Parts: sequence; structure tokens; C-alpha cells
Amino acid sequence: MAYKYLVIVESPTKAKTIDKYLGRNYKVVASKGHLRDLPKSRMGIDLENNFEPHYISIRGRGETIKELRKLANKAEKVYLASDPDREGEAIAWHLSYLLKLDPQEANRVVFNEITKDSVKEAFKHPRQINQDLVDSQQARRILDRIVGYSISPLLWKKIKRGLSAGRVQSTTLKIIIDREKKIRDFKPEEYWKIPASFKKGRSKFEAEFYGIEGKKTDLKTKDQVDQVMKRLDLKNDFHIKKIEEKERVRKPNAPFTTSTLQQDAANRLNFRTGKTMMVAQQLYEGISIRRNTFGLITYMRTDSTRISPTAKNMAADFISENYGKEYLGAGHKVSNQTGAQDAHEAIRPSNVSLTPESIKDSLTKDQFRLYALIWARFVASQMSNAIYDTIKADIIQNEVQFRANGSRIKFEGFLKVYPSKSDKDNYLPTLKEGDAVKVDKIDPSQHFTQPPARYNEASLVKTLEELGIGRPSTYAPTLETLRKRYYVKMEAKRFMPTELGEIVNQMMEMYFPDIVDSEFTAGMENNLDQIEENKEEWQKVLNDFYQVFAKDLNKAEEEMEEIEIKDEPAGFDCPECGSPMVIKIGRYGKFYACSNFPDCRHTEAIVKEIGVKCPTCKEGEIIERKSKKNRIFYGCSRYPECEFVSWDKPIGRNCPKCDEYLIEKKSRKGKQVQCSSCDYSEAIEG
Repeated sequence: MAYKYLVIVESPTKAKTIDKYLGRNYKVVASKGHLRDLPKSRMGIDLENNFEPHYISIRGRGETIKELRKLANKAEKVYLASDPDREGEAIAWHLSYLLKLDPQEANRVVFNEITKDSVKEAFKHPRQINQDLVDSQQARRILDRIVGYSISPLLWKKIKRGLSAGRVQSTTLKIIIDREKKIRDFKPEEYWKIPASFKKGRSKFEAEFYGIEGKKTDLKTKDQVDQVMKRLDLKNDFHIKKIEEKERVRKPNAPFTTSTLQQDAANRLNFRTGKTMMVAQQLYEGISIRRNTFGLITYMRTDSTRISPTAKNMAADFISENYGKEYLGAGHKVSNQTGAQDAHEAIRPSNVSLTPESIKDSLTKDQFRLYALIWARFVASQMSNAIYDTIKADIIQNEVQFRANGSRIKFEGFLKVYPSKSDKDNYLPTLKEGDAVKVDKIDPSQHFTQPPARYNEASLVKTLEELGIGRPSTYAPTLETLRKRYYVKMEAKRFMPTELGEIVNQMMEMYFPDIVDSEFTAGMENNLDQIEENKEEWQKVLNDFYQVFAKDLNKAEEEMEEIEIKDEPAGFDCPECGSPMVIKIGRYGKFYACSNFPDCRHTEAIVKEIGVKCPTCKEGEIIERKSKKNRIFYGCSRYPECEFVSWDKPIGRNCPKCDEYLIEKKSRKGKQVQCSSCDYSEAIEG
């Protein structure tokens, strides 16, 4: 039977899911992303004509455009159902142009979750394309194109081919480098602690030195520690001077936004931002569960923590039925009203009754873990507060005061579904003022202040969000670009700038200070949001920026000196032509290359031997290598003759249980030796 209505979405998965909800009169197809964009070979912006963009059909998408036009001509009406954000609105706008649709027609359909009820309801209320959203996306795209296509060729010319600069990318790089400078300039300061263990009867508890004569005292030197220890008589009793008991309330966090999801997925699941967004997209677009396909979560690109009244009521019913009414948060009770379709909800499960365990068999391991995180965070956000009983005990002898802190979870509340490792009881024995306690152990320890930690993905995303730089949907591609350009590398899962990154940042700070300035970048993001809210004209925002930027660009072109990144001598000769080998910087880091390039194109990977023979061939040496994603792995030096490879480091010994090779395994608890085949393991001392 012929269709009457054509529905166009971005992805085939989304098309497949929605197609099952609509009747036979609908045909659902995918555009597979953008079909029209600025040209790659040139800027494509008419700077002299009010920043008019020159859009072209994307190379390789001609057949898709032709097919969509053919399908559209057969339909009575075309609906554009791309994602409910600026990017989705722009895709719909470009599709409308390519298919010659009436721009005034109400053919735009948006839904925040891909479920049967939401999709059917959305098709009852189509609207016109929101030009303010389109203009905001267009201004952002044009602004990034002007910055990238103006500065990148300059960096190619003055520093090295293949370099790039971007509006958010350059600011993010500066943040990473500024942190590195603080680490380099950091001067550690000595301080001491005096931890103590006390006994009351058979019970032991821990305390920490607090002060002398009732005043908190910081210990900076060993002499100060010695003065404190001289006051103490460890053979005699200490006494409980003061007991303070309180009830502490901890509120649940709001449901996830894009940024907080990326942070928690990094911290709890060890997911990179790109992986988080990829898996979340799968959960949103549709998963087949017991022969039915539907989206498991709401749209995953959002800055909002708002929850619709319908979702709140669903959560309230679920919590009451499964945990009891006492677990329902008082602040989350709402009347049975229905809310309008809203594209700016928080990230939540589309159906809270689909618990992670109930659908585990239908999900991949990564899908299950991320869905479980989203589900638990949402349910917890609608639950009651956690309540702790806390106790603070001051222990004193000869005016030297120690302090012990204890806590006990009195009521779990939201922790029942969303606990963390810190949510544990820390019991103290029953203590009363005047009680005598004995010292079990006192062991003063020397410490030194530590420099600020390098950013990991979670802390960097949090910083970008706090500073208002970029938008959550841009974080993953921005961080990936910095890695791909070798401006940063990952050391122990933390960002560390490379020499190349520091050179590029130095030039950017010198000639384009606004581009790398956090406040300027955040202000520009605010201006782009103002366009979306119809409070600013997009051409005016671009013009105000370009008036200053053009002057900086002209100055840089005239004054920026060429920087030669000198190759380091490798210390050995090329095996093909005999010329000296050098160390060059490439897309994936440093590598060996012949100095006689381009006449000789011999290259070698820089490898690091770990002093262990290959456990497979027994001849080659195990060497440390890096993957294209900069992850360390271990392989045989005789590759490809020997194909041994391992993500974990072999240690050169065999398992006493099964005789397979042993590996060094890292975990949050530290390092451990494990067998590569059986369950044998041993702790690494120190």
C-alpha cells in the first residue's frame, strides 16, 4: 500500500524505531545526518556581504538527496523529525530547502523520547521550523568556520602543516596548559599529622591531632611535632572532654544533564566522553526488547534538570510501590497534571518501570551500565533525603586535643538506589564526656602539599561547564580533536600538553588573546544563546566579533615569525640509506624518521623495551607501544612474525598454578600480579 506521509529523521536506527509506532500511511526514512553544509575546500562565508554562507550539498550525499526528493514528491506531506536541538533544527531547515518544502508549513515534529505515546502525541502538534534555533546554529557554525579557516592556514605556514585552531578547542588547550604551569611552578610545603588509635574496652577507634589548649594547631615541622609528643604521657589515660551529636541530611542530586552524565560516566564507569555520548545515542534511538523497539532514555543533549509532571508521577508511583512511601521525596510530589511536550527535560529513563535488571539480556554490557546509571540517578533524584547520625568526640590529655569523627546512616533515602563508595558507616564506640580511654598507637607522619592534579575527562568537562565554555554536545569532539592534533596526550588518563600544544598555545596567546580567553569565549556562548531566544541578530553578533578578530588576524600575518620545530637526533642511522635518523612529531606523537626525507621515506615507531622476553615465541623482546588512541599496549618485537599482544604488562614470570605468563594489573586499589589465564594472583608490595 502506498504511503501518504513521509517522515525524515537522522539515523536508520531512529527510523526503524519510529516506523513501528506509525501506521501504514507513514514511511520513515533517514537522512543519515547533514546533507548540506559549508564547503570543505574554502571558508564559504561572504565576509563582505553580511556573512552570507555558501552552502553546498555534501560530497557523496547526492544519491540520498535524489532518493529523498523522489520519496517526497510521492507524499501528500513531509514531516521533518530530526533531533530536538539546534543541530536537529538546522538539519530540518536544510532538508526543507533541498526538498523545496514551504518554509511556512507546520511540518516540524519534535519529541524528547522515542516511545509510542510520545511520538504519536508529537505528530498531533507539528510546528513551523524555528528560525531562531536555526540562526543560532548557523551563527555558531559560521563563527567556528571563520576562526578555524583563518587561523589554521597561518599555523600551517608559520609552524607546521596539519595544525588547527578552533574557538572552543583553543580555550580548552589553554586551560590544560595553565594547569600544567601551576604544577611546574608548585613548591611543596612540609606539614605533619599525628594520627592516633584509642581503645575503650575492646573497642578501638581512630582520631587525629586537633590542637593545643583548645585552639586548632597546624603542624609545619618535626620540632612542633616533638613539642606536642613531649606533652603526652602515653602510659596514662586520655579523657573524653566533649561529645557533639548531630543529625545530618544529604539531598539527592538532580537528574543528569549532558555534562553531569559525562562526568559521572567517567568517574563511575571509566567511560570517555565520546563513548558516553555514543552509547547514550543508542539508548535514545531505540533498543529491541522482547520484540518491541523503543527508546530507553530521553534526549541526551540537554542543559536542563527539569522533569515533566508525568515523569515525576511515574517515578513517585514506582518508588512508593517498590521501596515504600517513606522513600518518596516530599519535594517531588506533584498533582496529576499533564505537561506539554518539552525538548528540554533532563536525561531520564522513558519508562521508569523498565529497571536495568529486567532488560539486561537485551542490552550490551556498555548499554546496560550506562542505562543503569541514568535510571538510578533519576529514581534517586525523586527520593527522600539520606539521614546520618554524626558524632564528634574530643579526646584530651595535658591540653593536647585529638578529635574523632563518626557517622552512621540512620535512613538510606536515595542512597538505596544511588550509593557511592563514601557512603559507609564509620562507627565510634559508645562514649560519654569524662570517659577514660587508652592509647593504642600514635604515629606522627610527615607530608608535603601536592600540586593541583592534571585534568581528567570528568574534571575538565566540569571546568568547561562551570566557565560556560562550549556546550555539553561539543565537549567530546573538542577533547578528541586535541588528542588527534597531538596538542595533548594522556598520561594515567589525565591530559598533559605536548611541546607542540604549548607552541601553538603560545602563538595563540600572543596574537589571538580573545580566542583563548575563557571569559571572552563564555561571553560569546551567551551571545549565541541570545540569538536562540530572539534577543540578538546573528549577523550583528558575528560582525561585533569580526571587527576585532580581523585586526588580530592582520597583525598576526604581518608579525608572527616562523617557528622551526627542530628534529631531535635519534642516535642511529637509517637501515635503508645510512642517513642519520631523527625524532619527528606526527599526528599520533613522536616517531623515528630518516633525515634524508623525501628521498628516503623510512620510518619506525619509537618503542620502549621492558626487559621481558616474549612469552609466546621466547625470542623477541616485549616492547611498549601506543595505539592510535594513545593507549599503551605490549607486543613482541618480532611482529609480524610473532603476533603476541597484551593490554597488560607481562612481568617475565610464569604462573605457579598453570604455567601461563603473569601480568601486572592496575586497579583503583593499586597494582597486582595476576595470571593471564587462571585465577592466580599476588599482591605487589610497596
